[in-house]
Amino acid sequence: MRWLMLYARSRQVPAALAAALIGAWAVWALARDGGATPGDPRPAVLALTVAAAAASTGLGGQDLALDRTAAVRWWTRRTAHVLLAGATACALLLGSRAMGEELAATAFVVRDGAGLMGLAALGAAVCGAAYAWTLPVGWLALSLFSPPLTGVPMQVVTWMLQPAGTAAGTWTALTVTVAGTAAYAVAGPRR
Repeated sequence: MRWLMLYARSRQVPAALAAALIGAWAVWALARDGGATPGDPRPAVLALTVAAAAASTGLGGQDLALDRTAAVRWWTRRTAHVLLAGATACALLLGSRAMGEELAATAFVVRDGAGLMGLAALGAAVCGAAYAWTLPVGWLALSLFSPPLTGVPMQVVTWMLQPAGTAAGTWTALTVTVAGTAAYAVAGPRR
């Protein structure tokens, strides 16, 4: 087998892709049948969070000691893994357009997909791959249930639900993406 196939299998990529696909389909079906109002960002954010949570389980290998002692440059593979997982999450959601439903604008999907995968990568570096899903899911819960206050601090807290052109939302997503990806690429998943 080639190293890419071995890497994908050891990181549970096929299972994560299947879970993300099923999650995106379920959110799309519920949003369509549940009467979600047009322009409501919650279904899109939920689908991206499901995809990030599914991908986060593969941010650690089967044997962390083996990963740490292997004579390969892991930071490049880790960075590529996070970026490809984020791109896949965005592609799944943008693929719903082929079914005639646009859940969100492209800029919104790209911003939130990148930010959520950055949160998942940060979760892997801080909590370990088994619990990496807690940061994206926790921040989503905080965003959904926070009081409807205004101001920049509240826009930072609810960056996932802010429109695509909101500066605070864009900068928060960019900061989380860069910090999470860098922490995971350098430190790897926590044991």
